[in-house]
Parts: sequence; C-alpha cells; structure tokens
Amino acid sequence: MRILVTGGAGFIGSHLCERLLSEGHHVVVVDNLVTGSLENIEHLFGRDDFEFFKHDVSNFIFVPGKIDAVMHLASPASPNPRSPFGYPQLPIQTLKVGALGTHNALGVARAHDSSFLLASTSEVYGDPQVHPQREDYWGHVDPIGERSVYDEAKRFAEAITMAYHRYHGLDTHIVRIFNTYGPRMRLDDGRVIPNFICQALANEPITVYGDGSQTRSFCYVEDQVEGLYRLLMSDEHAPVNIGNPREMTILELATEVVRLTDSKSKVSIQSDRLPPSDPKRRKPDITRARDILGWEPKVDLEEGLQRTIEDFKRRL
Repeated sequence: MRILVTGGAGFIGSHLCERLLSEGHHVVVVDNLVTGSLENIEHLFGRDDFEFFKHDVSNFIFVPGKIDAVMHLASPASPNPRSPFGYPQLPIQTLKVGALGTHNALGVARAHDSSFLLASTSEVYGDPQVHPQREDYWGHVDPIGERSVYDEAKRFAEAITMAYHRYHGLDTHIVRIFNTYGPRMRLDDGRVIPNFICQALANEPITVYGDGSQTRSFCYVEDQVEGLYRLLMSDEHAPVNIGNPREMTILELATEVVRLTDSKSKVSIQSDRLPPSDPKRRKPDITRARDILGWEPKVDLEEGLQRTIEDFKRRL
C-alpha cells in the first residue's frame, strides 16, 4: 500500500514509518516539524518508497498520487506546561490539528476511498474514576482546564472519525495510545521519562511533581507501533487501547531510572508543582487488543528503559 502518515517525523510516527517500510509499503510523510524532527527520518531519505512533505495538516492536504491508507498521528503530545513543545504552550495549534487536521486527513481518506487510522489517546479518559480504563468508559475530563486543549481535541477527533465511518462508510480505526517511550523522544520533551533520564545522566536531582504516588503505565514504542499496525490491518472500527498494563508510581519510575543509569541523583519531591488535572491513576485494560488483534506488549520496562537510556546518552 501507499500510506500517508501525518506527524511521521515525530517520535512514534518515525518508528511507525520504519515498520511500514519493513512490511513493503510505500510511505508518504506530512509533518510541519513543530514537534517532529527531520533527524528522526533523515535515514529514510533517498529511498524510492519514501516521500516527505513539510506541511501543516490544519490546512488543506494535497498529496499527488493514489493513497491506500491514512494514519493520522500529527499533534503535540507533551502535557508539561514548562516545555516549549508541550500542548499547554501550543494550545491553538493543538486544537486545530485535532479538529481541522483530522477533518483534512479524513478528507484525503474519503477522496481516495482508503482506510483511516486515528491516533487518539488515553487522555480522553481524563482523570479517570474507573480503573483500569476500558474503551467503554466515557471519561472524566475537565473541558476548560489547561489539559483540555489536547483531551477535547482528541475526543472531537474520535467523534468526527466515527461520523465519517457511519455517514460515509469510511473504513476507520481508532487507537487510544497510553504513555509511550523509547528512542527518539525529544530530550526537551518535558514528559516524565525524558525528564528523569536527562536529570539522572547529569547527576541532577530527579524532580517528582506532586507526592509521586500518581501512577502511569509505560509502553515501549516498538510494542506501540506493532499495535497500530495490527489495528490498521484489522476490521475493527471501535476504539482500542494500546498500552502496557504494568502500572507503577512515578516514585518507582524515578528509582528505576536512577538504578539503570547508575546515577548519583537524589529524588526531589515537589508537591506544589503538580500540573492541574494531572491524572492520579492510569492503566489500560487491553482485553480488546488481545482478543481482536492478538496483541500484547513484549518489551519489559527494564529492557525498554535501557534502550532509551543508551539513545539519550548518544544524543546528549
């Protein structure tokens, strides 16, 4: 297939491009490079089966030639208000790519009668009152909080994707991505794993916002991409969680990063710096992914963190 990947120069998007190419597909990337980087895909330039267009998908998308599938990953993704690349610092752009960008990407899929995959997020569950989170849970989201620009953009994106499926008969797929990590994450991304690794490698204090008891479930990017690919090739139209169900506290993560980096860093608890509406618990129920896609994560946290640390060491 000839597959259009929006946000293909980003962290997850670049790994997805490699996977698609390895399966024999032709890949067309559209990315405005606001949070993505050419460094992530420069090794793919020069291939006959790879194309890149610098473009903001919030504007009309035109790609010459037949498109067989569209995978819409474009969006800022870091919730850290202190990161210049986090969606709290890019609120309008985040809302536009979730709404206008999704509409435009769906338009490409409809024009070519191709399949469409939306990269949604566990953030649609907000600060969940149901644990672990199942796809039939409608979420607990603050519609006007600082995180709402991302949460509501993705919720709208899911709604319009399902509208295109029901009204136009488009072959659509929705993946709800839980916390993903691995090589090529931005060093200045602002999310917890890049923060901890950079601080640990520099022997600086590991800053834990809040009391550290909040939990996350971290999925290695290789596993995440496998789930995305299987979903694209499936007949499933309803949302599917793709994430690692191993739940851990942020304090436990900090301790593990210090151990794996052999760092002299000490953990610094900063209770007054917890971002507003920060979810207290996050763990996917992946029953549907197992049953429908035959998918479950294979890379354990220690191995995934070691690979990520080596990548960070090289780039730092």
